[in-house]
Amino acid sequence: MSEKRKNIYFLTPVLLAVFMFASNFLNTQLFKFGELNFAVWFVLSVFSFACGWLIDKTLNWKFGGRIVFAVTVATTIISVGLISFFREYFGTSDLLTENLIIYSLRNVVLGCMGFFGMSVAEVILMQKQLANNEQVLDAYDKMVLSAKREAELELRETRVKADLLIKEAEFQAKKALEKKEKIERELKEFIQIEKELIKKYEDK
Repeated sequence: MSEKRKNIYFLTPVLLAVFMFASNFLNTQLFKFGELNFAVWFVLSVFSFACGWLIDKTLNWKFGGRIVFAVTVATTIISVGLISFFREYFGTSDLLTENLIIYSLRNVVLGCMGFFGMSVAEVILMQKQLANNEQVLDAYDKMVLSAKREAELELRETRVKADLLIKEAEFQAKKALEKKEKIERELKEFIQIEKELIKKYEDK
């Protein structure tokens, strides 16, 4: 990642901090929306979600999560200090503690929307990775099945060849045995003839 691109990526958490900080001014004279407060709050929530999505895509889940958490904590602390200092402007003169909690919750909720955007982006990424892994596993299973079939065919072919070799060896052994028996028979006949000739010669 180049330094220039990395600096651009860090603009997204800054934008998230701006949205969180802007939520403090919904009921002030600076941005008084009245009945449109909920619509503005919804838009801020959507923008925070989009920022979380972009942070996950650019800064990844682990590092981006730390950034979003740090931005949420820092913005909440700054907001509490600002509201405490300008309590009359924000209309928190009477119930300061309760209002500080409410304003803090605004920042925390928008920070959670950022985390939600990161989570959705991460879930989609993991689903894609899972789908790719399933495709790889399917291809591997098919390859293993094909290799198993080839191995079975080779084994059958080897067995057939081995049977042929055994039969050929048995045939050659039988042939050699028959040849041996024939030679023994011929030798016996020859010896018998020799004995008869010797006997005739002695009788003369």
